Amino acid sequence: MSIFTKLENFYYEAKGNKWFRYFTVFCRVGLALGFIPSGIVKIMGERFTALPANHPLGHYFDALYQTGYYYTFIGIGQIITALLLLIPRTALLGAIIYFPTILNICILAYATRFEGTRITTLMLLANLYLLCWDYDRIKYILPFKQSNTEIYATKKKTLSNKFPFLFFGGVFVTVVLVIVINIFIFEIRPGNSLIECKNGCLGSKYPDASRKFCDCIYNQGKSLDKCLEVYKQAKELEKNGSLNTTTSK
Repeated sequence: MSIFTKLENFYYEAKGNKWFRYFTVFCRVGLALGFIPSGIVKIMGERFTALPANHPLGHYFDALYQTGYYYTFIGIGQIITALLLLIPRTALLGAIIYFPTILNICILAYATRFEGTRITTLMLLANLYLLCWDYDRIKYILPFKQSNTEIYATKKKTLSNKFPFLFFGGVFVTVVLVIVINIFIFEIRPGNSLIECKNGCLGSKYPDASRKFCDCIYNQGKSLDKCLEVYKQAKELEKNGSLNTTTSK
């Protein structure tokens, strides 16, 4: 039996398990709730976040806010996508529309070192799960050899109550890994405000360099790349200064 066949068998078993169905509903509702508030804010013509304009992501949101009815259009799109997710018959369409949007948001969060990288990553993974959940409906457009769908037709008649410990253990491990990796993936982040950025300097190995980074972002309003270069140069000076002090002693 090939790996692909084993995965399909696991998939059809999962479709007949009530715990997987509960998790699917949880993902749909969670993703919908992630879009509804932000969509309403955009439709009402209000700013999406309180990020200062000099923040790397604040630059983007400020420009987006200035686009007028395009900003409103995005909000309407988010509300429609959320509603599609909440309706069982249109949940797949909602998941398909949701995917490119959340993928873009996730990449944007990482590119700007936004603090929301953890939640956007988990939202992206939840969206991928929903797409996998409806594999039996979208597999016909995938470049794979089609299997006999009668297997699922026979299995879906009985609903299994067996709790999938292995799967939910994997979900728990994935959540922990996302959180931990995001703690260490970036040496420095701009935070969500000047105060938050400066507070991060207190526990930094290079506090002076970190403060210069914060000043570069929030007071000078320079781009993230330029401020990272300032941080890198200041860090080297601070590191060399520490080494010289240690050597002189």
